[in-house]
Amino acid sequence: MAPPRRLGPYAGRIDGMGDTRLAVYERDGADPNLPGPPAAEWVAEHRAVLTNLLETVGTVRVRGALRNAEELAAVARRLAGEPLPYTERSTPRSRVGSGVYTSTEYPASETITQHNENAYASSFPHLLFFACLTPARSGGETPLADVRAVARRLPADLSERYRRLGVVYSRSYREGMGLTWQEAFQTEDRAEVERYCSTRGIETIWTDYGLRTRQHGPALVTHPRTGEECWFNQAHLFHPSNLPPATREALGELFPEEEMPRTACYGDGTAIPDEEMDEVRAAFDACTYAFAWEQGDLLLVNNLLVSHGRRPYTGQRQTLVAMTGQVGTARRPDGVHVFTGDPTLPADVTRDDRT
Repeated sequence: MAPPRRLGPYAGRIDGMGDTRLAVYERDGADPNLPGPPAAEWVAEHRAVLTNLLETVGTVRVRGALRNAEELAAVARRLAGEPLPYTERSTPRSRVGSGVYTSTEYPASETITQHNENAYASSFPHLLFFACLTPARSGGETPLADVRAVARRLPADLSERYRRLGVVYSRSYREGMGLTWQEAFQTEDRAEVERYCSTRGIETIWTDYGLRTRQHGPALVTHPRTGEECWFNQAHLFHPSNLPPATREALGELFPEEEMPRTACYGDGTAIPDEEMDEVRAAFDACTYAFAWEQGDLLLVNNLLVSHGRRPYTGQRQTLVAMTGQVGTARRPDGVHVFTGDPTLPADVTRDDRT
């Protein structure tokens, strides 16, 4: 889909590469240091067009649109409703405003693997809103990959196996090894954690060191409007092969497989070969597109269709994120998993219990 050539003072074009594209809007001929129209008002005025672009192209970048967390929250509200809290956490973030968080706080030298936000969970955000307040001196891009294209690139036998079995995610929460269960679930109350998990099909096991959880999810999910299949899971991110070899070896000497900080296996409990995860990562690499952040950039991402990551960087980098639109998955009578939460979703589906 070609974007409208102009939305108010912003001129539009399509950027990206063959598999992953994004619509880009910028004020042509304007001084980027001068403020443009209030971003929230612009988004509200062109809401129908932007929503259509997000449901087709998948990503929209608006140049020089934002200056702070309050403006980002306002944009999210005007386009898609109240921002979601960051729950069932898997990475460290800080809250900087109402529904606005820092992007994942990993060391600058580390790469964050391509992923769809919270794809391991029973519910996840529909839309992501990123704002670049301070670009890195070098690097620090947020690469994107269209997961419809990723699904098309994977071998048929691999896809069929994951379509049939799904993925089981296991996590062990302990002090000094990633997030504690208190950080992940944002509570000190074990009973509250158990209530949260039981309603979402998450198995909980309290241990001497903390908590171990286990949950099942689909690997491929179909968009109910378009019928397009998406590679929508975090198996390659949870799998031990995602770790640096020395880290994986050290953790393997400390913990049995089921007590690793996080791991993934097939839905029937059997191990996923490293080579299979390499094929998945290669498909992501082939579909990945990145641009250099500029101060004031606003990036709108349909989390169901497009994954994101982060490249290493130097210097200071401040990128914020807000999330809207809680979505889940459902299973149709023919066994196909579809995204649910969309009002056009057919009624003949069974809600996934993730057990």
